[in-house]
Amino acid sequence: MRKISLLFYTIFVLLNVNGANPYLPDHNPPAKIQGYKLVWADEFNNSGAPVVTNWKFEHGFVRNEEYQWYQPQNAICSGGILQIFAKRENVINPKFDSTSTNWKLSRASANYTSASINTGGLHSWLYGRFEIRAKIPAVQGAWPAIWALGESPDWPGCGEIDLMEFYDQSILANEAWGTGQQWKAKWHSIKKPISHFIEKDADWIKKFHIWRMDWNADAIQIYIDDELINQISLSETTDPNGYNPFHHPQYLLLNLAIGGQRGGNPDNTAFPLIYCIDYVRVYQKTTN
Repeated sequence: MRKISLLFYTIFVLLNVNGANPYLPDHNPPAKIQGYKLVWADEFNNSGAPVVTNWKFEHGFVRNEEYQWYQPQNAICSGGILQIFAKRENVINPKFDSTSTNWKLSRASANYTSASINTGGLHSWLYGRFEIRAKIPAVQGAWPAIWALGESPDWPGCGEIDLMEFYDQSILANEAWGTGQQWKAKWHSIKKPISHFIEKDADWIKKFHIWRMDWNADAIQIYIDDELINQISLSETTDPNGYNPFHHPQYLLLNLAIGGQRGGNPDNTAFPLIYCIDYVRVYQKTTN
């Protein structure tokens, strides 16, 4: 009897990390964190498109010479999660120009579709604890991300924080800021091979994980399931003009890119791919 009880207890512990089954959405209410207040969240409990008062969509070809065409219908909320689907399908580029040297115009069509959503112009935050629980498609050609940008000035002066990127069989956490030269960023990047996580948990890819950023006036720290991945002092992130983007508000982005400058070749990857986001939560300190 004791052995049976111990077995059930072990199963309960394994399936209830932080009170949630790591293979399934977490339907528990947001945790209360001492010294912090929950100031914004999306639990994705609605059905259909993401809530328009929280998120905006990107459209078409956007950045990094990626292969996918971004379209709203590839982002669907169901069962308490946001699902971003990447599909192998052809979409005609209505802005196609055979004489253009701009990659966004010179492609007659896209062979993949996906979705990218962001809170730009709707919600942005200066400092706080950001928690995003997600399950990523960690396969060749996929480039899922959780990241943040400032509204101004132009990139990279606005600052960029990558809580998570996956490509080249690695998980990355990065910060970028301006150098005084247009489109040239200074990067502080940490890259962990996905084998680092799988060696500790053979089912890592099948599970939801919590990406967390703790950001204050002094530093940014990025964690995966409480493991510190990247940290930087904000004394290092001022550009030559004296502007420090990480002392200004940033908005959030969630997207699943395919191929492009970093994502790799998706030709031999089975589609559709599904990037699942369980929730996004933003906490800020109640005291200094």
